[in-house]
Amino acid sequence: MKASFAVIHGIGTQRPDFADGFLRAVRARVEARGVPRDALEVTSIYWGDLFQWDEDDLWRRMTKAHRLDWRWLRKFVMGVLADAVAYRRPNPGQYDHYQAIHERVHERLAELGARAGATTPLVVAAHSLGSVIFSDHVWDEQQRRGPGRDPFTRCETLAGLITFGSNIPLFTLGLETVTPIAFPPPSDALPEAVRAEARWMNYFDRDDVLGYPLREISPAYAATVTEDVVLEVGSVMTSWNPAAHSAYWEDAAFVDRVAAQVAAVAKVGVQ
Repeated sequence: MKASFAVIHGIGTQRPDFADGFLRAVRARVEARGVPRDALEVTSIYWGDLFQWDEDDLWRRMTKAHRLDWRWLRKFVMGVLADAVAYRRPNPGQYDHYQAIHERVHERLAELGARAGATTPLVVAAHSLGSVIFSDHVWDEQQRRGPGRDPFTRCETLAGLITFGSNIPLFTLGLETVTPIAFPPPSDALPEAVRAEARWMNYFDRDDVLGYPLREISPAYAATVTEDVVLEVGSVMTSWNPAAHSAYWEDAAFVDRVAAQVAAVAKVGVQ
């Protein structure tokens, strides 16, 4: 049996290769912890292209006739708000961003499962809005509203969840009952030895205005999320401002923590 690792990005302009360096760094550290290279399958879940044209078009229209100050911050805020609004706003009879994103998540997981195996333990690292997207995806699968067809694509083998720079708390506003996904999933597809290693770790930087703790959301979240961990990420140019939100990817301490969690699952999963 193999183990598998997937990463999904969050808000802002992203490239299809957004996770290449991060995946290389995590894999190298996992191998250094004694996990054979062929025992771990990895993938990235890229969805930025589904929003980018609309956001670029909006930015062009807003700046065509007016000179706006704080352009870098405006683009940052527009990326945050536009992604979040487009993702959650239903458009009956029109293009459905929510559906499109979750089809993309399913496609990438199905491709990963085809390589790794339908009962392979899965660890997912989800950044920013990606943590909301993946949480929604697992929720839909657990409510049997998703497209999953086997234990892997139904997320029944989810053995590790790593959220970072997560804004899940903001998406709970207005909900009458705030309930997280069931984690670890209540499924026989996850062996007890792997289940014992299952952790939902949440990381945030105090200077990251889009990253929050999760255990304080509700008693149910406190019982489900293993730990909220405060990190100081970024350089002298990014660690003290909103740019900290994108600084996790190359932070050595964060990468080490991710690799340790992946390796712990992999060592049990490949036995």
